[in-house]
Amino acid sequence: MKNLKQILLGIAVVTVLMFTQTTNAQAKPKGKEWKVPAADASKKSTVKAGDATAISDGKAIWGKDCKSCHGVKGLGDGTKADKIDISCGNFSSKEFQSLSDGELFYKTKIGRKPMPSFKEKLSDSEIWAVVAYMRTMK
Repeated sequence: MKNLKQILLGIAVVTVLMFTQTTNAQAKPKGKEWKVPAADASKKSTVKAGDATAISDGKAIWGKDCKSCHGVKGLGDGTKADKIDISCGNFSSKEFQSLSDGELFYKTKIGRKPMPSFKEKLSDSEIWAVVAYMRTMK
């Protein structure tokens, strides 16, 4: 019985910590408006919507390069998010999902403090795969 109480207490603590981390991630200020040049915003993805291979590739890249700030599910609750003074975003939000593929591509490729640039690290096709994966976070 004592072990059961300890297990239940452990589960309760983990649940509270997970909830607190998620809510704190969204409580941070958004940061300055990030305008994307019209020519970049209108770019069309080279990946067909729902392309399973691209989504899988994007998920792998996400796990390596994005998850630490943006979190597993894109809720802005990654392990490094607490060290950043603005929100790392909520990729499941209507606001985020309403951004064009070109805007997501541009922001990922070019970056802006505290978001790093990936233009030297990822190819354009890899960035498009990440954009395809971001679209699954609705």
